[in-house]
Amino acid sequence: MVGFNNIIGHDEIIRHMKNAIKTGKVSHSYILTGEPGSGKKLMAGTFAMTLQCEAGGEEPCQKCDSCKKAMGKNHPDIIMVSHEKPGVITIDEIREQVIHDVSVKPYCSPYKIYIVPDAHMMNPQAQNALLKTIEEPPEYAVIMLLTSNIDGLLPTIRSRCVRLDLKVVDDGLIKEYLMEHLHIPDYQAEIDVSFAHGSIGKAKEAATSQEFADMTQNALKLLKYAGTMEVYELTDAIRELASDKQNIGDYLDIFQFWFRDILMFKATREIDNLVFKQEINFIKEQASERSYENIEKILEAIEKTKVRLRANVNLELALELLFLTIREK
Repeated sequence: MVGFNNIIGHDEIIRHMKNAIKTGKVSHSYILTGEPGSGKKLMAGTFAMTLQCEAGGEEPCQKCDSCKKAMGKNHPDIIMVSHEKPGVITIDEIREQVIHDVSVKPYCSPYKIYIVPDAHMMNPQAQNALLKTIEEPPEYAVIMLLTSNIDGLLPTIRSRCVRLDLKVVDDGLIKEYLMEHLHIPDYQAEIDVSFAHGSIGKAKEAATSQEFADMTQNALKLLKYAGTMEVYELTDAIRELASDKQNIGDYLDIFQFWFRDILMFKATREIDNLVFKQEINFIKEQASERSYENIEKILEAIEKTKVRLRANVNLELALELLFLTIREK
């Protein structure tokens, strides 16, 4: 299902968009800014679909010809701007897909809507070329720039667009969504939500990805038995971990949640706020074996490892140092 009613959180932005539709005061240019996975594309797509809907309501009817085309991603008057090279949107791409196209009237709709994902990837020439269209748009044009890096847009562009900030979504809302719509069990939803840091996109990805489930199991196995493993076993496990370079940040997040759980349980003896509730026996055991100082030291070591990875140090070495700290009681 699509429509504003199916979007979690972002109530203020939805109110703003519905009000613009109701009063007919739709701006010619918007910037939707927020973390990756915060729902910018979904929000822009829903706004576009509602603006073009033949029923003319504040929600897309999903039944008319226009809505069906929008849902099928083949609406001639909703243009998703694409780019060839990774990391850059060129002036030629903006000219071809927006500037030259915008002078042609809509085919079958009241508006002609352009959605530019990763708008911060437009190089300065592309942004300057687009500026003229933003300053003097045809009556029917609506341009939506989506970005996770607002500073990547020129001040002249920023000052001429209505800016809508997508804030992180409340953990409780995300958990409810995962359990109700994706039928994820309570304990798994808890892990997915913690991992997502308020990004519904990231939570859905974690909840539906076998890779993430395997990664969590692998990480927990390592954390539960790191203290009792033979040195050679641990070395092999670290080597394997280091080879999974693209997921290493996610592994470190899981390690962090685990030791926070141990710290939390040690301090409160309560299970309710733990991420890994289903591992309570191991958490109890580690909470009684470790001192507060030791747990704090491990959490600091995890942070330090994250910093080291950003500085491109040897991954295997950084993980070895971390596990030396974890093995100390």
